Amino acid sequence: MSRSDARRRVVYQAASICLSYPDEQVLGLADVIGDALAETDRAAAAAFAPLLDWWAATPAAEVQRGYVELFDMSKRHALYLSYWTDGDTRRRGVVLTEFKQRYRDAGVVLGETGELPDHLPLVLEFARHRPDDGAELLQAYRASLELIRLALAERRSPYAGVVSAVCATLPGRSPEDRQQAMAMAAAGPPSESVGLDPYDPRLIPLQPTGGR
Repeated sequence: MSRSDARRRVVYQAASICLSYPDEQVLGLADVIGDALAETDRAAAAAFAPLLDWWAATPAAEVQRGYVELFDMSKRHALYLSYWTDGDTRRRGVVLTEFKQRYRDAGVVLGETGELPDHLPLVLEFARHRPDDGAELLQAYRASLELIRLALAERRSPYAGVVSAVCATLPGRSPEDRQQAMAMAAAGPPSESVGLDPYDPRLIPLQPTGGR
């Protein structure tokens, strides 16, 4: 297992947790996440720091309210990857079925969170179980990831760094603005692939994503 592969796996799992609803269990993992990132990827640790620092300095109820307002009440920051490519159309129903089939084909059973299968925390959890397939899926929806990142950055949200760290694990440069990200979406999925070794359970213990 290479050091580069280990860094990617930690980032995927840490991001899956951090982008989930911040219930008591998720917030309680802040120190574990910070320590794991500091040991494996300083750049990612710096990207996650604004969110982890905000969690530490803010009452849990306020963090939870902020999450709901940001991700649930505004489509501008939606964490559903196919929403950015297919919107609320019939085509999206087909795409969601394809997400489920991809998980089944890989033999991965994800926790019951009540979320759609294209919800980014679920995709990232899948990626940490099946890094090759997960990286391919993230690449296929790279434009969606970048649009989420840009929208969060415009909002000056501490969550922006988390999505930025995920984008940094993928081949190619991130677009500098929304126009470039839209051009990426129009061009279709990138052709590069990312090869990862099987997940090492010694990194961050798997925790189910939070519900609300």
